[in-house]
Amino acid sequence: MSELDSSKEKEKEKEHVESQEECPGGQIVYDAQFGEYVCTSTGEVISRVIDERQEWRAFTPEEREKRSRVGGPITSAVHDRGFTTTIDYSNRDAAGRRLTPRKRYEAQKLRKYQARARIQSSIERNLAQAMYELDRLADVLNLPRNAQEEAARIYRLAVEKGLVRGRSIENVIAAAIYAACRELQISRTLDEIASYTKCERKDIARCYRLLLRELDIKVKTSDPVDYIIRISHVLGLPGEVVRKAAEILNKAREMGITAGKDPAGVAGAAVYIAAYLSGVKRTQKEIAQVAGCTEVTIRNRYKELAKIVGLDLP
Repeated sequence: MSELDSSKEKEKEKEHVESQEECPGGQIVYDAQFGEYVCTSTGEVISRVIDERQEWRAFTPEEREKRSRVGGPITSAVHDRGFTTTIDYSNRDAAGRRLTPRKRYEAQKLRKYQARARIQSSIERNLAQAMYELDRLADVLNLPRNAQEEAARIYRLAVEKGLVRGRSIENVIAAAIYAACRELQISRTLDEIASYTKCERKDIARCYRLLLRELDIKVKTSDPVDYIIRISHVLGLPGEVVRKAAEILNKAREMGITAGKDPAGVAGAAVYIAAYLSGVKRTQKEIAQVAGCTEVTIRNRYKELAKIVGLDLP
């Protein structure tokens, strides 16, 4: 910094100190008309206040939503991220009056042109079809919103890298959903996802491995404890069963029993043992249907857990 610049900085600091000395706190008033803080002795405008509140009033949630002029949040689960404008079908103007037949005809044409303008390239058509399938699967699988957003993000990365070309959209979107569930520790099995699609399990698994390899996605190993709450909720089991099943799995994990085993089968066996100890009758068939595995798996895991944990069961 040159000497001239340093001298200017010193002068500005001196003027700022002098202005603070000349404008004591007791002589600063607020001008509500212009939104300014003004010194009454010198007339200096100290600062301006910006009112960021809306200029309209609303007394009900419906009225507030109707008068708000903002759109929906940006989301990756829509092919255009929610940026496009939508034309309402109410056939009313801004004042609430019904449109004339000519205006309704013009609005109908605008809607048609708007629908065509939203999807122009092959990538947009691919994303539109994939996001529709993603929304359907997220609904039937009862996935949370963050899992749907993460699956959409993974699929967009796959499209950018050209991984979708030559592959079924359903296979890749199902693999993206499974990868998102593994990332967020959500208990959804590959068999369960495949049951709601027209794809084969091996095809979805192949696409899932491709996504992990090409997109460098880091997923954690499935924890059987994550499946306990879901199984217990579907079967209507009390909280005591959930607590005992979690304790059994924690002991089994410390002894290295759960490694390399199907997490759903291990969780189902722990729930079966905990229900038996709590006096709640649930058959192996019922638990196997909810856990998404076979009765043989429940029986084998149940015998291993009962022997190693030290439980005396029939």
